[in-house]
Amino acid sequence: MMRKVLLAAVASATMMLPIVGQAAEKLVLYTSQPNQDAQTTVDAFKAAYPDIEVDWVRDGTTKLMAKLGAEIAAGDPRPDVLLIADTVTLEGMKQQGQLQAYKSPEAGAYEPALYDAEGYYYSTKLITTGIVYNTGVSKKPTSWKDLADPALKDQIAMPSPLYSGAALIHLSTLTENPDLGWDYYQALADNNTRAQGGNGGTFKAVASGEKPYGVVVDFLALRGKAAGSPVDFVFPSEGVTYVTEPVAILKTAKNVETAHKFVDFVLSGKGQKLVQDMGYIPARNDMDLPAGFPARKDIKLMAFDPAVALKNADANKKKFAEMFGAE
Repeated sequence: MMRKVLLAAVASATMMLPIVGQAAEKLVLYTSQPNQDAQTTVDAFKAAYPDIEVDWVRDGTTKLMAKLGAEIAAGDPRPDVLLIADTVTLEGMKQQGQLQAYKSPEAGAYEPALYDAEGYYYSTKLITTGIVYNTGVSKKPTSWKDLADPALKDQIAMPSPLYSGAALIHLSTLTENPDLGWDYYQALADNNTRAQGGNGGTFKAVASGEKPYGVVVDFLALRGKAAGSPVDFVFPSEGVTYVTEPVAILKTAKNVETAHKFVDFVLSGKGQKLVQDMGYIPARNDMDLPAGFPARKDIKLMAFDPAVALKNADANKKKFAEMFGAE
């Protein structure tokens, strides 16, 4: 009888143990990081937590949101965590009740402007937008207002906010700035600024000399310069606009504890060192910047409110299209 009891106890205990080779915990991640960056992030997280199995899907933010929207409509949202391009998208999800708050202990190392006060999303990096110029120009810009100079007519290119999420955030930030506003965009339109496509096309136009001046995200210009392109990059005196690749946990997350671990990891010093090694500005205050960037104290971030940008997005696109004759 005692032998049967012991055998039953052993069998019961065995059933409670994880199967060899099977992770005890799981995380499902949807991310818009470039493929190599996403793989690096996942590999580093798994190295820190080897018992967590990570399933991840990588695509552009727009396509990921369409996929997730279809899953939500079907009553089967898969991801626990989102790591996507911008806070405006996550602010919309917050307002729709699709995210859950988490107060990460790592938040104290971040500027309050870089995360949601209630803990619904946290920035993980800074991808700033500034001015790139071909080194063959005679006039080197130092501020956004320099691009409004009539002497630069037909010489400027910038990505369209109808195409680029970073450009839409740039538009919202500058038009909400009392020293720039829509008058600044009208000056750009009067200068026949080419406003189409994304950041990549804008950078190529400046590097080739087709358009001597451009508005572009920092890493494209700085990497191009390091690779020998005849360009330089300016962090304008008024400040820079930025997207932050925020992380958030879905309200429907099935693996909440592992989601907390992932958020803490990407916000930690170790997670932010990955950002630095990838060549981006870490969002965390106590991190050095990659080679080629100025000191953190010399980069001024312009005031930006994701809720305002979300509210005005459609109106801003419409006004921009009318002003620049874009579609």
